Amino acid sequence: MGSTGTGAKLEDNMLDLTPDRASLDPIETASRDEIAALQLERMQWSLAHAYENVPHYKAAFDAKGVHPSDLKSLPDLSKFPFTTKLDLRDNYPFGLFATPREKVVRVHASSGTTGKPTVVGYTARDIEIWSDLVARSIRASGGRPGDIVHISYGYGLFTGGLGAHYGAERLGCTVVPVSGGMTERQVSLITDFKPRVIMVTPSYMLSILDEFRRQGLDPRESSLAVGIFGAEPWTNAMRGEIEQAFDMHAVDIYGLSEVMGPGVANECVETKDGLHIWEDHFYPEIIDPVTEEVLPDGEIGELVFTTLSKEALPMVRYRTRDLTRLLPGTARSMRRMEKITGRSDDMMILRGVNVFPTQIEEQILKCEGLAPHFQIELSTRGRMDEMTVHVESTARAATEEARAVSARDLAHHIKSVVGVTARIDVQEPGNVVRSEGKAKRVVDNRKKG
Repeated sequence: MGSTGTGAKLEDNMLDLTPDRASLDPIETASRDEIAALQLERMQWSLAHAYENVPHYKAAFDAKGVHPSDLKSLPDLSKFPFTTKLDLRDNYPFGLFATPREKVVRVHASSGTTGKPTVVGYTARDIEIWSDLVARSIRASGGRPGDIVHISYGYGLFTGGLGAHYGAERLGCTVVPVSGGMTERQVSLITDFKPRVIMVTPSYMLSILDEFRRQGLDPRESSLAVGIFGAEPWTNAMRGEIEQAFDMHAVDIYGLSEVMGPGVANECVETKDGLHIWEDHFYPEIIDPVTEEVLPDGEIGELVFTTLSKEALPMVRYRTRDLTRLLPGTARSMRRMEKITGRSDDMMILRGVNVFPTQIEEQILKCEGLAPHFQIELSTRGRMDEMTVHVESTARAATEEARAVSARDLAHHIKSVVGVTARIDVQEPGNVVRSEGKAKRVVDNRKKG
């Protein structure tokens, strides 16, 4: 039986989903030397492919005084320039494609809410590899051929829905392509179709949990055995909350559109001790986000990826802005990344203290009278910035007196653990805005300039 990674013992009736080693891809259990040799071969190809076919990369490499032939070993990658989201926007829509547009069989894009959308493209081979890696991720999570997989990630230009869909089909599963929203219907379909696996954002899973309870259904009696949660940072405390509520395994999946989509890395259900990066297709680095120096494994910094097999959109040292650290492999030979603690660009600096939404979430989950639905509002009073945490009470602690006690408890936890003073607004159940996709955790209303 696996461990939750938090020291908590699983419920006795939770299934041991450890996969048969014979079912794994050989590279998942290869030696580190074999993995490194494959990475070097593929990285040399990828750098040359980008340099020869993408004007942006040729100009960036030339400006840095490097050439793909300068890569003699994996550490030589540090000589090459970074790629950022701004580079994708500056080359909107197809300027970073390394294959003719006619060879690109699909495009995805971000919402563009903070500027021009970032557009990503895939050749037919890119789609095949993506499908293989999501299938590998579902299997690592405890999914098996023949499982019914309920997909609540959004479909469309967002990579989550279709990425999960193609991977589940590749593994040989029965797919229920529900997408997000219509929470009442989600619960009805789970009850009627009896899926074994659900793929969804963790914040929306909490909305589904609320709907189970609203309908008077016991979520622990549902058919769900595995939840594969991604697209936003979530804590081990939330893992415990979901596992206890549904009597299911909650497993983390990681990806981002610029690098591929979901399936870049995934936790293994038998250990749940960090996400194994599929290093046969993605080379990870951790850098200091300020100095941009490469940090050794084990140190926390910004995650950077170089794609090793992408045809349509090769990425060279893409700065993800996600904060984590690299650790040795356990259930697989490939290195692990710790759960994302936050983003270097989403980090809040409040009176000199760095604060991440995940830190606030951890303190909320310590308070018995609070539900895990929250939003952080930043504002300015006089010359000082302040933070208000809007959070809900549980149904059992919804009285005015109980909410006041919860507010005091949460303010104390945030001050003593995170180190900032926060105003706490505890609302009645159902009053904090729900997410049907990625949760919008921070609303910044501070005065600019």
